[in-house]
Amino acid sequence: MQRLRRSDSINRQPSGSGTLSDVASAFGEAQRFGLMSFDRLKSELLRCEAPLREALDREKSLKLLCMAKESELVSLRRELKDKADDLGQLWGEASFQVADALNQPFPDRQFDLVWSMESGEHMPDKQKFVGELARVAAPGGTIILVTWCHRDLSPSEESLLPEEKELLNKICKSFYLPAWCSTADYVKLLQSKSLRDIKATDWSENVAPFWPAVIKSALTWRGFTSILRSGWKTIKAALAMPLMIEGYKKGLIKFVIITCRKPE
Repeated sequence: MQRLRRSDSINRQPSGSGTLSDVASAFGEAQRFGLMSFDRLKSELLRCEAPLREALDREKSLKLLCMAKESELVSLRRELKDKADDLGQLWGEASFQVADALNQPFPDRQFDLVWSMESGEHMPDKQKFVGELARVAAPGGTIILVTWCHRDLSPSEESLLPEEKELLNKICKSFYLPAWCSTADYVKLLQSKSLRDIKATDWSENVAPFWPAVIKSALTWRGFTSILRSGWKTIKAALAMPLMIEGYKKGLIKFVIITCRKPE
């Protein structure tokens, strides 16, 4: 959890009315180089939501909940610590906690911004996951969900094609993932929680270079030896990376951002 105040480094970020495409560009750049450009990404996320800009203008103290995989939190904590001098008071007020995203240890109505980064695809119960996001969001707060999905079904379809299901099953087995859902499925779940101003954007093109870049890095001597040292699970995941590229090229796999607001 982080409390963000106007006096912190946030107010030194570029000004302007942000858009989801700005965020996509920032994230795509970070993914392309295998990095999490946290400062820029955080700035664009904050800029793209008018209620948060207004809150900063009122010098209101904000609470932010960022959910990510444990390895990403460790990396994020290290990056923030390296920037402690620039972040000032923000660094002293940031805390990191490993917890169950389906049973979060936070009170109801707690956070002005709830941000889930590449976590939804790991959740076996999507309905409960979305319910927890809605529960901990404060009235008037914003929820940002960034996740991998499968393509939306057309009105005439009842399910994915057999070959698409087979490809997703291979990916799930390799990356130890539960069943996938579509962007439309997430939107329906958010609507069921009475969340408003729901917007969804496909970021797939922005992150398309990520998987080839990962494969390229794995083919170096350093990458190859690192994978071998990490054990069979990592080797299995590395061998499945071409499947992700195949799914993207076929239009089956989508990388999306969904934003919404909890009513006052």
